[in-house]
Amino acid sequence: MRQRSLIAITAALAAGALTLTACGSRGGDKGSDSGNGDTIVTIGVDAPLTGGLSAMGLGIKNSADLAAKTANKQKLVKGVTFKVQALDDQIQPSVGQQNAVKFVADKSVLGVVGPLNSSVAESMQKVFDDAQLVEISPANTGISLTQGADWQNKKVRQYKSYFRTATTDAVQGPFAAQYLYNTAKKTKVFVIDDKKTYGAGLAGTFTEEFKKLGGKVVGTEHINPESKDYSAVATKVKSSGADVVYYGGEYPQAGPLSKQIKAAGAKIPLIGGDGIKDDEFIKLAGSDSGGDLSTSVGAPVEELDSAKQFMADYKAAGYKEEYSAYGGYSYDSAWAIIEAVKKVVDDNGGKLPDDARAKVTAATQNVSFDGVTGKVSFDEFGDATNKQITVYAVKDGAWTSVHSGTFTG
Repeated sequence: MRQRSLIAITAALAAGALTLTACGSRGGDKGSDSGNGDTIVTIGVDAPLTGGLSAMGLGIKNSADLAAKTANKQKLVKGVTFKVQALDDQIQPSVGQQNAVKFVADKSVLGVVGPLNSSVAESMQKVFDDAQLVEISPANTGISLTQGADWQNKKVRQYKSYFRTATTDAVQGPFAAQYLYNTAKKTKVFVIDDKKTYGAGLAGTFTEEFKKLGGKVVGTEHINPESKDYSAVATKVKSSGADVVYYGGEYPQAGPLSKQIKAAGAKIPLIGGDGIKDDEFIKLAGSDSGGDLSTSVGAPVEELDSAKQFMADYKAAGYKEEYSAYGGYSYDSAWAIIEAVKKVVDDNGGKLPDDARAKVTAATQNVSFDGVTGKVSFDEFGDATNKQITVYAVKDGAWTSVHSGTFTG
């Protein structure tokens, strides 16, 4: 019965037929009593906590949790105790939308970190925006999420409550193309994607820039992300004469794809976006993965002075999982929400107002601080102002940074 009710609410939200006044979006959304005099403010986290992308999802959850614990330890917002509630979206847009409804219904939730996947974000944005509940993704790179489907011709912000600390595929795809053509001297590419929002978008922006530079696309293919047999695609890559493969997608598919391409006799590197930059890719790709490449948002956390305290605190906290590719960005996303809550509390005489969600969303637009990943602030679309990208290569069984910069287009 409860599940059916949730599905009904979700359907009504999607149709625009339901407002969430009863859920606290227009009053009363100011946290809950902790019992010790403090107000509990919950930061929701939506990410894949199980399944193939759980390594990244758990890193997102843990890093947001660390931000909340750090703010509490510092007593950063007087009278407020932060806690994190994480929900598993299972990489499914429908589940992500149900999670969004759950977060909106909890009056103590004043911000949400996540999701990991752009396709999941598409299903959540309107739910949060209708409730004026701020959402900050540490990982979404799909351009249309902030700039609209026709972003190449006219950029239009879609939802005022949506922000991200990761840069977009409008930067990441072309940057990979510039690196391959200008630095790695690759001229013939075979482009493959998984047909999902993230993968197809990334492959598209890469392809456009690679052609513009003078490179040749010698083949294209779409794969089924549910499959593990890519032998037919690998054979096409081998016969194409490509000197590199570009893959738009994530590591559960990229690893086996790379392995099977090499097994087919095409001893050429595979390069992908931030969705493949995880140690699991190397395990799945096997011993021939040396030389495979990935771009990822920002600079390597391990090389940033600004991240040293984060890494030390994460280790000291004893989390079982690594912070993974988006840990620093997740911490900064949570901290942006915390800073916005602090601004709202300070402006309201030391307490949260009844319309805290709307006020926190508005305050997030003007947040600016030195975070784990560098300067954190947002432009008029809700996009990160930090647009640095790094290229990593697999060397001796580990990802190693080989090139860093910003896209010039």
